[in-house]
Amino acid sequence: MLRLTDGVWENWSGSVRARPTHVHYPETEADLRDVVERADDTLRVAGAGHSFPPVAGSDETFVSLERYTGLVDVDAESGRVTVRAGTTLRALTDALGEHGLMLENMGDIDAQTIAGALSTGTHGTGTDFGVMPTQVTAMRLVTADGDVLDVEAGDDRFPLVQVSLGTLGVVSTVTLDVVPDYRLRERTFPADVEAVLANLETYRECRNFEFWWFPHTDTALVKTFEETDAEGAPGRTDALEERLENLAWAGLCRVGTRARPLSPALNRLVAATFSDSERVGPAREVFPTTRAVRFNETEYGVPRGDAVAAFRDLRSVVESHDVMFPVEFRDVAGDSIPLSPATGRDSTFLAVHAYHRRAWKPLVRDAEAVFDRYDGRPHWGKHHTKTAEDFAALYPGFETFREARADLDPEGLFLNDHLRAVFGLA
Repeated sequence: MLRLTDGVWENWSGSVRARPTHVHYPETEADLRDVVERADDTLRVAGAGHSFPPVAGSDETFVSLERYTGLVDVDAESGRVTVRAGTTLRALTDALGEHGLMLENMGDIDAQTIAGALSTGTHGTGTDFGVMPTQVTAMRLVTADGDVLDVEAGDDRFPLVQVSLGTLGVVSTVTLDVVPDYRLRERTFPADVEAVLANLETYRECRNFEFWWFPHTDTALVKTFEETDAEGAPGRTDALEERLENLAWAGLCRVGTRARPLSPALNRLVAATFSDSERVGPAREVFPTTRAVRFNETEYGVPRGDAVAAFRDLRSVVESHDVMFPVEFRDVAGDSIPLSPATGRDSTFLAVHAYHRRAWKPLVRDAEAVFDRYDGRPHWGKHHTKTAEDFAALYPGFETFREARADLDPEGLFLNDHLRAVFGLA
């Protein structure tokens, strides 16, 4: 999982590079404690590299948990499992499937480690479902002094560790509430984007719903998910077909990058090819999609009641940048986790993407100007330009978290330059 080329680590999109002086691969919790105890400079854990800003980057001590994986305990009767922090979501859901279990909800990428996904507040979609950390019931951390800290639901510190950016300690194990395995019917179809907005409440009655709007068109690609007992039906899961689609999209993005004025026409061409499709299968196979074409992304959660206005404002901004990648629209239930972007309010997350070979910073800047009008909060694993002052205004529990972080890690062992800026310590 941790790949170094000539001593350099790069995240998935290529937006972050690090040249660590020390790299460790602990295989047990004792190994992990030893690494932390010996560290005398910045220590960060490298997950799957799917965070776009330098949340995980470190030019000093890098820890990979790729050898510290797997289920620790399974209690199917109570619906509770404990898993090691380096386990990817794909490996976790496959292992759960062997026990007839599944996560209640997840996003559309399953390459992340469970610790990384939780630490950044990763989410899926669905009005009844919160960010993934809401499925956590306990967490075990190795703190800056090498001690082990067990925190479970009901403890004062529990909401703080649910989304922590890895700044309270290195996650060792996570205990999750899970549900009996289930199957999903996914329907994907094109629709006029304004018609989708006009019928949002109907779509939101689905178990899961999202749409992707393609810039320079009036077309949205809608996805709905419902639980079903039906057997599998022919769908768009064929690996070769998926590979060919990704190759075609990559080719169009390269053309649009070299000849930006062609971007609107290329997107209209793409939108014209959309048709209705359906697939049925185990949830662990239906939720994820393959992302072979690299991109950079910013994503903000806005109050659900402001979602339509924010989306409409975003349309003209995105089109002014000749962006080809679609804008994603997903709903998330509110929670009481201090650093969750959905804390205290039901939210809609709007995500803006740019092909990885295109300049993305101007797009992020202009998109943020829209999100700011609606008190938007950035996803911690996506690009943003916010400061500690901004976060203090956006998150009622931000100061409480800062105090807890300073108490558990007074020397800032787990802070890189990016995180020092987040907490106003740069």
